[in-house]
Amino acid sequence: MSEVTKELLELVWGTKSSPGLSDTIFCRWTQGFVFSESEGSALEQFEGGPCAVIAPVQAFLLKKLLFSSEKSSWRDCSEEEQKELLCHTLCDILESACDSSGSYCLVSWLRGRTAEEAASIAGSPAQSSCQAEHSCKIPFYFMNAEKCLLCIAALAVEELGFERFHALIQKRSFRTVSELKDAVLDQYSMWGNKFGVLLFLYSVLLTKGIENIKNSIEDANEPLIDPVYGHGSQSLINLLLTGHAVSNVWDGDRECSGMQLLGIHEQAAVGFLTLMEALRYCKVGSYLKSPKFPIWIVGSETHLTVFFAKDMALVAPEAPSEQARRVFQTYDPEDNGFIADSLLEDVMKALDLVSDPEYINLMKNKLDPEGLGIILLGPFLQEFFPDQGSSGPESFTVYHYNGLKQSNYNEKVMYVEGTAVVMGFEDPMLQTDDTPIKRCLQTKWPYIELLWTTERSPSLN
Repeated sequence: MSEVTKELLELVWGTKSSPGLSDTIFCRWTQGFVFSESEGSALEQFEGGPCAVIAPVQAFLLKKLLFSSEKSSWRDCSEEEQKELLCHTLCDILESACDSSGSYCLVSWLRGRTAEEAASIAGSPAQSSCQAEHSCKIPFYFMNAEKCLLCIAALAVEELGFERFHALIQKRSFRTVSELKDAVLDQYSMWGNKFGVLLFLYSVLLTKGIENIKNSIEDANEPLIDPVYGHGSQSLINLLLTGHAVSNVWDGDRECSGMQLLGIHEQAAVGFLTLMEALRYCKVGSYLKSPKFPIWIVGSETHLTVFFAKDMALVAPEAPSEQARRVFQTYDPEDNGFIADSLLEDVMKALDLVSDPEYINLMKNKLDPEGLGIILLGPFLQEFFPDQGSSGPESFTVYHYNGLKQSNYNEKVMYVEGTAVVMGFEDPMLQTDDTPIKRCLQTKWPYIELLWTTERSPSLN
């Protein structure tokens, strides 16, 4: 096993996991990118854990399908269309992860080994003829090397464990996007095999660079995949969504006790919402909450799903009041709803408002008449941005995706369609059931109501 592979495995799986524990969690991550038989553009997830990769890939696949494709029916995809969509999506994520060096990596397995070596490592003896899907019946030793290895892969895939699999992987580097796209397309069958998700994850990590990732993560000793439960970390999710493996979801960087805590620095293409915010464990910033496209990864305590719409009006440019709220909150890192009055000048300068000393003092007296030394968010917005509600439609069609069969209605992985109604105030006459997905979405739309076409609300788990 090469030094690069050892560093990669420590980054992903940690150093303290026993081999048996690694195998247990590893098995939950051994799956390919497989499309649902019930929904032509939806990916299936077999076990808990790999949603940290599958859900972002699904979200970017939907971005391509809904906003860049000329298909008339986005829910019906032929095998060739699935191939094009998936490969385009994987390339998009790899491009966003690429650092300034401009080098792309693809991780593959078995390539470049002889049949005897690969079969020996995989624990499967070389057979006299190929038994894989293409059924060429040609003896191994007379076959083209790559086909031979693919045959072995198909035969040995069930027997490979953590150590054996990682002894077989290797990386290839590409200097141009064109070369990368050709290689991703060429390896399409590999993305669908048992290790496709892991091979893509490793490709993203090596494209980004192990040191770059360690420098972004808050705790470099914390693995990207939890060694006990197998869940992907927030750093891993952020890397796939934004190209940066930061550990936090707020806008910009913050300082706490002399430590710089890295956050999101620009508007993401695909957004992120989490039930953890509804439970007040964290605060998602505007760059993730208001993405470029109306597609959001939705996080529960244990799983990731995707909420999306086709209406681009949902992600209209930021209104002045929304910008003001975002800037104000950067000076309120604990989300108290107020700032010290000494920070008012900084906030007003950041928003290009009048900020000469006399005017600042006047505003302090007006916004803090009791002299408490604080400026509340509500009065601040009302003073400088009155009568500016949030932009966007009041009613729109929405969809929800959950890759786990057992979490879907009738155990079929399909998009659940619904209608969302967003109001500027709470209306008891329109209130629907209180569900986890509704509580999560209320972190973006406080007065949202949802009506689904299925008998039950879609599950976040």
